[in-house]
Amino acid sequence: MVDAIRSVPGVCAVELLRGAAAAASAPPDLLLEVAHGATGAAHYDALRAQLVGSYDDSLREFFFVNTDVGAPELARAVAARVVAAQPRRSALVVQCLLPRTFVDCNRRIDAATQPAASAPGAMTPGLPPWVQDERDRRLLLQRYQAYREVVTAAFAQVCPRGLALCVHTYAPRSVDVPVDAEVVRHLRSAYAADRVGTWPLRAAVDLITHDPDGRELACAPLARTAAREFAAVGFDVVSNGAYSLHPVTLAHAFAEQYPGRTLCLEVRRDLLVPEFVPFVPLATAPAKVERAAAPLASAVLAHLP
Repeated sequence: MVDAIRSVPGVCAVELLRGAAAAASAPPDLLLEVAHGATGAAHYDALRAQLVGSYDDSLREFFFVNTDVGAPELARAVAARVVAAQPRRSALVVQCLLPRTFVDCNRRIDAATQPAASAPGAMTPGLPPWVQDERDRRLLLQRYQAYREVVTAAFAQVCPRGLALCVHTYAPRSVDVPVDAEVVRHLRSAYAADRVGTWPLRAAVDLITHDPDGRELACAPLARTAAREFAAVGFDVVSNGAYSLHPVTLAHAFAEQYPGRTLCLEVRRDLLVPEFVPFVPLATAPAKVERAAAPLASAVLAHLP
């Protein structure tokens, strides 16, 4: 790997999985990026301890309901299956360790970016409105830039000849609330027992392949095969059901830069954990993770060059 593709403490964890017969000098065949990979309480607590501003304690609950639980485990399981099935292959997993509660590493952000709120159904901001201390803003932007440099180098190494997956998970239901200073209050109301069932149930798998104008950017053959493989084992699959590849996201930037080499997807979180419960830490169910990893790995194996 090039020097830029290395783990950075508090920013990202980089893992290279090599098959038993993979050449040590060969670049990885597959990249799995987990931009919302900070999923554990320790991730939140570590960053919160370094921030100097005032933050409501309830933001910790927001973190648990709004992070991609199961995505890191799913990415690693797919990578392991790929290199086991084809031992000459290698796969690179890049897991972001920065909680999106404070900075969203799947956004295009620059040094001028300011904290902002978002309306219901709109793309959530790169920097949320509760980041008010300028020292925290600078720290978060520095960490974001460090992550972006790593993943940019990773895509550049893999995508000219291989494939990249942007692995995400989403909550079972499409709960649209404003992301503002009252976000936890909004979410608690939305998840109330008498309301939560009124929100639309999302598909088990959503393949995110085109931009808001309908321009296809993903690897279309991989997306078609993934849809068939998931459906064959009982997952309902849609394309661009909840989201499209929005231009404000880094996933869009990489898909545009490497057309036909990437695939961004969401897997429903309740299909990866024993039981989905909002506002609390969740652990994955290994058997469920493997059930989702198997069809995705099969699809990847069918399309690796």
